[in-house]
Amino acid sequence: MPGPFAYFGIGSNKVNLVVNLLLLVVVIVWFALIYWTRADARRRLDDPVLVLCATAAALFPFVGTIIYMIVRPPEYLDDARERDLEIQAAEARLAQLALYSCPYCSQEVEKDFILCPSCHSRLREPCVHCQRPLDMTWSVCPYCEAHVPGALSASRRHLESRARESPPAG
Repeated sequence: MPGPFAYFGIGSNKVNLVVNLLLLVVVIVWFALIYWTRADARRRLDDPVLVLCATAAALFPFVGTIIYMIVRPPEYLDDARERDLEIQAAEARLAQLALYSCPYCSQEVEKDFILCPSCHSRLREPCVHCQRPLDMTWSVCPYCEAHVPGALSASRRHLESRARESPPAG
Protein backbone atom coordinates (compact mmCIF):
# COMPACT_ATOMS: atom_id res chain seq x y z
CA MET A 1 0.00 0.00 0.00
CA PRO A 2 1.41 3.36 -0.95
CA GLY A 3 2.33 5.86 1.73
CA PRO A 4 0.25 8.95 2.45
CA PHE A 5 2.57 11.11 0.28
CA ALA A 6 2.78 8.89 -2.76
CA TYR A 7 3.31 11.20 -5.71
CA PHE A 8 2.37 10.11 -9.21
CA GLY A 9 1.08 6.80 -7.87
CA ILE A 10 4.58 5.70 -6.78
CA GLY A 11 4.40 3.06 -4.07
CA SER A 12 8.11 2.50 -3.43
CA ASN A 13 9.51 4.34 -0.43
CA LYS A 14 12.95 4.79 -2.10
CA VAL A 15 11.53 6.30 -5.27
CA ASN A 16 9.16 8.42 -3.19
CA LEU A 17 12.18 9.70 -1.19
CA VAL A 18 14.07 10.58 -4.38
CA VAL A 19 11.04 12.47 -5.74
CA ASN A 20 10.66 14.34 -2.44
CA LEU A 21 14.36 15.30 -2.47
CA LEU A 22 14.11 16.49 -6.09
CA LEU A 23 11.08 18.63 -5.21
CA LEU A 24 12.99 20.05 -2.23
CA VAL A 25 15.95 20.94 -4.49
CA VAL A 26 13.61 22.60 -7.01
CA VAL A 27 12.00 24.68 -4.24
CA ILE A 28 15.43 25.66 -2.84
CA VAL A 29 16.63 26.69 -6.31
CA TRP A 30 13.42 28.69 -6.78
CA PHE A 31 13.96 30.59 -3.52
CA ALA A 32 17.64 31.10 -4.42
CA LEU A 33 16.55 32.60 -7.76
CA ILE A 34 14.16 34.95 -5.98
CA TYR A 35 16.99 36.08 -3.69
CA TRP A 36 19.44 36.43 -6.61
CA THR A 37 16.94 38.44 -8.65
CA ARG A 38 16.35 40.84 -5.75
CA ALA A 39 20.09 41.24 -5.07
CA ASP A 40 20.92 41.74 -8.76
CA ALA A 41 18.06 44.22 -9.22
CA ARG A 42 19.31 46.27 -6.26
CA ARG A 43 22.77 46.49 -7.88
CA ARG A 44 21.38 47.43 -11.31
CA LEU A 45 18.24 49.50 -10.65
CA ASP A 46 18.04 52.84 -8.88
CA ASP A 47 14.28 52.81 -8.32
CA PRO A 48 13.03 50.72 -5.35
CA VAL A 49 9.68 50.15 -7.06
CA LEU A 50 11.43 48.50 -10.01
CA VAL A 51 13.42 46.33 -7.61
CA LEU A 52 10.14 45.26 -6.00
CA CYS A 53 8.63 44.51 -9.44
CA ALA A 54 11.63 42.40 -10.41
CA THR A 55 11.40 40.47 -7.14
CA ALA A 56 7.67 39.96 -7.64
CA ALA A 57 8.30 38.67 -11.17
CA ALA A 58 10.73 36.13 -9.73
CA LEU A 59 7.89 34.68 -7.65
CA PHE A 60 6.70 33.00 -10.84
CA PRO A 61 8.91 29.91 -10.73
CA PHE A 62 11.90 30.21 -13.08
CA VAL A 63 10.00 32.16 -15.77
CA GLY A 64 10.08 35.45 -13.83
CA THR A 65 13.84 35.25 -13.33
CA ILE A 66 14.40 34.48 -17.00
CA ILE A 67 12.25 37.46 -18.03
CA TYR A 68 14.15 39.67 -15.56
CA MET A 69 17.46 38.51 -17.04
CA ILE A 70 16.23 39.56 -20.50
CA VAL A 71 15.02 43.05 -19.55
CA ARG A 72 17.52 44.00 -16.84
CA PRO A 73 19.96 46.89 -17.44
CA PRO A 74 23.25 45.74 -18.95
CA GLU A 75 25.50 47.30 -16.31
CA TYR A 76 25.65 47.82 -12.58
CA LEU A 77 24.89 51.23 -11.08
CA ASP A 78 28.45 51.48 -9.74
CA ASP A 79 29.88 50.82 -13.20
CA ALA A 80 27.60 53.46 -14.74
CA ARG A 81 28.63 56.00 -12.10
CA GLU A 82 32.31 55.16 -12.61
CA ARG A 83 31.92 55.56 -16.39
CA ASP A 84 30.27 58.95 -15.88
CA LEU A 85 33.14 60.05 -13.61
CA GLU A 86 35.69 58.90 -16.19
CA ILE A 87 33.87 60.88 -18.89
CA GLN A 88 33.83 63.97 -16.67
CA ALA A 89 37.56 63.56 -15.96
CA ALA A 90 38.32 63.17 -19.65
CA GLU A 91 36.27 66.28 -20.46
CA ALA A 92 38.15 68.20 -17.76
CA ARG A 93 41.49 67.08 -19.23
CA LEU A 94 40.36 68.18 -22.69
CA ALA A 95 39.23 71.53 -21.34
CA GLN A 96 42.58 71.97 -19.62
CA LEU A 97 44.41 71.17 -22.86
CA ALA A 98 42.25 73.72 -24.66
CA LEU A 99 43.30 76.34 -22.11
CA TYR A 100 46.92 75.81 -23.06
CA SER A 101 46.60 75.92 -26.83
CA CYS A 102 47.31 78.85 -29.12
CA PRO A 103 44.04 80.62 -30.00
CA TYR A 104 45.33 81.27 -33.53
CA CYS A 105 46.88 77.96 -34.67
CA SER A 106 45.63 75.59 -31.90
CA GLN A 107 49.13 74.28 -31.21
CA GLU A 108 49.90 73.30 -27.63
CA VAL A 109 51.67 76.03 -25.66
CA GLU A 110 52.70 76.39 -22.06
CA LYS A 111 50.81 78.81 -19.88
CA ASP A 112 53.77 81.14 -19.45
CA PHE A 113 54.72 81.45 -23.14
CA ILE A 114 54.71 85.01 -24.46
CA LEU A 115 54.83 84.00 -28.14
CA CYS A 116 53.47 80.92 -29.87
CA PRO A 117 56.44 78.92 -31.14
CA SER A 118 54.47 77.75 -34.20
CA CYS A 119 52.74 80.83 -35.61
CA HIS A 120 54.71 83.51 -33.70
CA SER A 121 51.52 85.16 -32.47
CA ARG A 122 51.75 87.18 -29.32
CA LEU A 123 49.94 85.30 -26.57
CA ARG A 124 50.85 87.52 -23.62
CA GLU A 125 52.68 90.73 -22.86
CA PRO A 126 55.56 90.78 -20.36
CA CYS A 127 55.08 92.92 -17.30
CA VAL A 128 57.11 96.13 -17.52
CA HIS A 129 58.26 95.72 -13.89
CA CYS A 130 58.75 91.98 -13.23
CA GLN A 131 58.84 90.64 -16.83
CA ARG A 132 56.41 87.81 -16.03
CA PRO A 133 53.89 86.93 -18.75
CA LEU A 134 50.56 88.69 -18.46
CA ASP A 135 47.28 87.86 -20.12
CA MET A 136 46.30 90.35 -22.80
CA THR A 137 43.13 91.32 -20.95
CA TRP A 138 44.72 92.00 -17.55
CA SER A 139 45.02 95.60 -16.48
CA VAL A 140 47.11 94.85 -13.34
CA CYS A 141 50.03 92.44 -12.93
CA PRO A 142 48.98 89.81 -10.36
CA TYR A 143 52.63 89.15 -9.46
CA CYS A 144 53.95 92.65 -8.67
CA GLU A 145 50.68 94.69 -8.64
CA ALA A 146 51.99 97.02 -11.34
CA HIS A 147 49.44 98.73 -13.58
CA VAL A 148 49.51 97.51 -17.18
CA PRO A 149 48.99 100.49 -19.46
CA GLY A 150 46.75 99.98 -22.52
CA ALA A 151 46.23 96.24 -22.03
CA LEU A 152 42.80 96.14 -23.61
CA SER A 153 43.67 98.35 -26.54
CA ALA A 154 46.80 96.32 -27.33
CA SER A 155 44.84 93.07 -27.34
CA ARG A 156 42.17 94.59 -29.58
CA ARG A 157 44.84 95.83 -32.00
CA HIS A 158 46.45 92.42 -32.05
CA LEU A 159 43.16 90.65 -32.74
CA GLU A 160 42.28 93.09 -35.49
CA SER A 161 45.69 92.68 -37.16
CA ARG A 162 45.35 88.88 -37.01
CA ALA A 163 41.87 89.11 -38.55
CA ARG A 164 43.27 91.19 -41.44
CA GLU A 165 46.16 88.76 -42.02
CA SER A 166 44.06 85.57 -42.13
CA PRO A 167 41.83 84.98 -45.19
CA PRO A 168 38.08 84.75 -44.51
CA ALA A 169 36.83 81.22 -43.86
CA GLY A 170 34.33 79.73 -46.22
